[in-house]
Amino acid sequence: MIKKLEDILGRYLRLSEEMADPAVISDTERWTKCAKEHAELSEAAEKYLEYKRTEKQMNDAFSVAETETDREMKQLLTDEGYALKEKLSEIYGELRILLLPKDKNDERNVVMEIRGGAGGDEANLFAAELYSMYCRYAESMRWKTEIIEANETELGGMKEVVFTVSGKGVYSKLKYESGVHRVQRVPETESQGRVHTSTVTVAVLPEPEDVEVEINEKDLKIDTYRSGGAGGQHINKTESCIRITHLPTGIVVTCQDERSQIKNREKAMKVLKSRLYDFYNSKYQSDYAENRKSQVGTGDRSERIRTYNFPQNRVTDHRIGLTLYSLDHFMLGDIGQMLEALAIADREAQLSSSEEG
Repeated sequence: MIKKLEDILGRYLRLSEEMADPAVISDTERWTKCAKEHAELSEAAEKYLEYKRTEKQMNDAFSVAETETDREMKQLLTDEGYALKEKLSEIYGELRILLLPKDKNDERNVVMEIRGGAGGDEANLFAAELYSMYCRYAESMRWKTEIIEANETELGGMKEVVFTVSGKGVYSKLKYESGVHRVQRVPETESQGRVHTSTVTVAVLPEPEDVEVEINEKDLKIDTYRSGGAGGQHINKTESCIRITHLPTGIVVTCQDERSQIKNREKAMKVLKSRLYDFYNSKYQSDYAENRKSQVGTGDRSERIRTYNFPQNRVTDHRIGLTLYSLDHFMLGDIGQMLEALAIADREAQLSSSEEG
């Protein structure tokens, strides 16, 4: 680990020198490339410099303490040495975390897909509530949400909703939400007061850069149609809805949120690119179906990453065994504590894996 840190520090210092070189400064492309790499290395390099300074201070304190004849001063220097040793251990732990492989998607925007699973109308109602929950959390993070497609029910639920979330570090926070979410509560239509169990599936896909996904127009089948729904004054009377089928993979995307066919096409292409990025980033193309299943499962009640129990006002994440008795606040978008706990558990698992390796 120390050798790796020395390599990082050496590269960081060389880049600092390059960025101060007039020849590099005058070459905008080269300077930008250096600055980007310099920024990526800075946290680990600066923390390692702190580690080295602390280590020297600790060794100096112990060294002087050995030769010190004054008893009181000797004790002070020894205490200082042990305090610095403890600090050194903390910095070492931080360095281990900084050296973990970075998820290249962490800073990306995402496309989220929420669908009602088992449970009929109750599942669709909860899908709508989850959508609202994520929108409120996004608002608290100053992120932007935008609907791509929504299939609403007459009772106010959602059979499915596809939307984008844009902002700083969106995927790093929301990537743990993929899976089956189980709800336990008494539906409004239940006259006997019995608790029902329903499920909703959530998928979180990182949004790729345009240059990362090339789409050949010849591979696309594009259909236009009028939107469905319950009708009313806002019903779409023109064929502005778009359905895009990517023929090589069979992936289908629809968008009917906008009244403009052009805008719907733009939104649909954004989702298609995210799904293709997810497809091509699977280890093998044949693993795609299994990869999607690992995210959203089958919607079965037995499969779940999290349970929302309304009678007990509790939410439990089964992957890390964390239960919070504040479901009412959770559904209002206060999900940060849960997401942070999942990130910490993920980091600890990576540390454990790296130690075993």
